[in-house]
Amino acid sequence: MKKGLIAFVGGVLFGTAGVKALSSKDAKKAYTHCTAAALRAKDCVVKTATTIQENAEDIVAEAKQINEERESKQDENSVAGDDIVTEQ
Repeated sequence: MKKGLIAFVGGVLFGTAGVKALSSKDAKKAYTHCTAAALRAKDCVVKTATTIQENAEDIVAEAKQINEERESKQDENSVAGDDIVTEQ
């Protein structure tokens, strides 16, 4: 019981001192700089992700075009092959 009371009082004192330290002018300045750096990093990540997405969309569009051209050639070959009569 006595240990628990001491731990509680110590926690309250530590928490109070921590709140004072965290709310100081220097601490707020540090938080502001860290937040600004995090926002810059986020912007960089979003920009990179957008570029990757655009490139992926280009790749998919070109791949679809290649497949369409390939199917078209196969259709032409099968039509041309139907005209030839084979003897068995």
